[in-house]
Amino acid sequence: MELKQLEYFMALCQELNFTRAAEKLGIAQPSLSQQIRLLEHEIGMPLFDRIGKRTVMTEAGKTLLHHSYHVFHELSQARAAISELQGLSRGALKIGVLLTVVNYLLPPTVIEFHQRYPKVELSVFGLRTGDIYEGLLKNELDLGIVFLPMEHDDLETIPLYTENLALGVPADHPLAKETFVSLTILKETPCILLPNTYFLRQLIDERCKELGFSPQPVLEMTTMESITNMVGQGVGVTVLSKGYLDYIDDKRIRTIPIQQPNMTAQIGIVYRKNKYLCAASRVFMEQLIASVKRDEGGSCVSQD
Repeated sequence: MELKQLEYFMALCQELNFTRAAEKLGIAQPSLSQQIRLLEHEIGMPLFDRIGKRTVMTEAGKTLLHHSYHVFHELSQARAAISELQGLSRGALKIGVLLTVVNYLLPPTVIEFHQRYPKVELSVFGLRTGDIYEGLLKNELDLGIVFLPMEHDDLETIPLYTENLALGVPADHPLAKETFVSLTILKETPCILLPNTYFLRQLIDERCKELGFSPQPVLEMTTMESITNMVGQGVGVTVLSKGYLDYIDDKRIRTIPIQQPNMTAQIGIVYRKNKYLCAASRVFMEQLIASVKRDEGGSCVSQD
């Protein structure tokens, strides 16, 4: 069994389509089919069922995929440990960060890290919480910045700070004169929210349910920029992180604190529990924690 065969196998598991998987790998489809047949011959069982035009994994395929992740995880651990011998003079660090905080939380740490360790290849991806978890478990990310709490046997977390949520309203809206509002305002006011596959929306729905209602947004949009643009144009109000609303400083939008109940979400670092934390990961986490502490008392961070 060759590593390249496992790489081809994992790509096909993700796509479940020979043509797309071959394109993703940059090889011809017949070459991919041949390697999968050789792998199945060596395993002694089919890894995929071909049902018409559909390709689905067999139980044997699912078992092999699970162990394949561990194989590549161990290889990445070995590379990290070997790179450690050369300190921070080389290497790579991949970080998944919440879309709500990527613009204003990370830049100071990213700039400082790059200035001190310019030869370390640093990649920062704005992602949803679920995508960050998946990236960590598949060894596609080294660190994540996510909403907490998080419960997973293979992941470890470090709390960073508590983020206040606030109501964003059009500057000419009657609510713009209020000093604070209750979350029940969503019961009677047109709102624009993230879809319910996002952690932040789930948190909002949870708090609304405790107050005896479910929000009925007039629009659901998947990016913060599109939501605030709609709010700025007077389509409705929204609930987002106060830090983000302060960061964009859009004159068309007023930020109103939410009380009764106070709306907060905890932000933290997450990483694989059994992953070798290379020097780059450790130093980046230390710098990020120090950066958050320096900003304590600022407009976008309040401690528990």
